[in-house]
Amino acid sequence: MSSPDSFEICPATSRDVAELDQFLAPFIAQERLLPRTRDELEDLAKDGFVAILDNQIVGFAALEVYSVKLGEIRSLAVHPHYQRHGIGKGLVQACVKRAQERRVFEIMAITSSEEFFQRCGFDFTLPGEKKALFMQTREHY
Repeated sequence: MSSPDSFEICPATSRDVAELDQFLAPFIAQERLLPRTRDELEDLAKDGFVAILDNQIVGFAALEVYSVKLGEIRSLAVHPHYQRHGIGKGLVQACVKRAQERRVFEIMAITSSEEFFQRCGFDFTLPGEKKALFMQTREHY
């Protein structure tokens, strides 16, 4: 087996959707990620990236572009055995690069791992002290 440091970040394709569905299932079961239909995974894959190690997906993240003003990093997940080896950061960097290429002004990430995103350059406020505020309208998704 290869070292976790020898992973490759590649654009996701529609061919990855079935494997992504299986890869993301444990994260969904643990309520770390929201459930996705196959159609939603197809959409995420169009602007998503996979981390590949030994011909297997060990990480995933997608950039959802809402407008030229705002994009969001979605469904970031790294297999537990391969965390803390730069895979998550590599996936975030790929999403940020894609946002820059598309000239998206701001990127947000909704997460329970705020320290990780802070290490990737994210912060709670934007210039001008803009903040995102949220309200949940029901207990479960």
